Amino acid sequence: MMKQKLTSYEAFVAQIHDGASIMVGGFMNIGTPTGIIEAILKTDLKDLTIICNDAGLPGVGVGKLIDAGKVKKLIASHIGLNPTAGKKMQAGEMNVELVPQGTLAERIRAAGAGLGGFLTPTGRGTIVQEGKQVIHSDGQDYLLEKPLKADVAILLGHIVDKKGNIIYSKTTRNFNPLMATAAELVGVEARTVVEIGELNPDQIHTPHIFVDHIMGGEVK
Repeated sequence: MMKQKLTSYEAFVAQIHDGASIMVGGFMNIGTPTGIIEAILKTDLKDLTIICNDAGLPGVGVGKLIDAGKVKKLIASHIGLNPTAGKKMQAGEMNVELVPQGTLAERIRAAGAGLGGFLTPTGRGTIVQEGKQVIHSDGQDYLLEKPLKADVAILLGHIVDKKGNIIYSKTTRNFNPLMATAAELVGVEARTVVEIGELNPDQIHTPHIFVDHIMGGEVK
């Protein structure tokens, strides 16, 4: 019997524990599952590690989790658009690990692909290199970057069928497909939910095997 994946925001968030690592899809809030974030805000969850492209904006998306003091550590490529994140970092209230954007995406992809890491010249000779193994190959030094996975991934899908196949819309197809493959528990916030068989297989961006739960969306 096929698993019933349609669930409520509350039931999904109840599966997340204090101290969990959560990948959040989106790029400057484009593609960020705001409904799931709102559900997290209604809980007592704390000490979260958030993995995403950026710190969002003040009072928007991931920025709300930071404002609420629920984020113990942030792993992102930049935080400049959210002054609150910078203040919390400087005050020692939130640990921030800055990762070059391409490296961040590739670390997530490597985790989803089951790779042990990858070599990149990005960050060589900078603070990014600190604590990392340097490998010499073909006359050039590379940093060994390790895969990055999470306990939970929360995504935003444009159209999702009841089996969990996802189609993203335009630039919302940023970190979402990568994160779907790199977490133990994956929840997607759907804008529209359709019946199984309605999606063209050639248009599906994330196959259902990566998705555990579906929330929200107008059911058609």
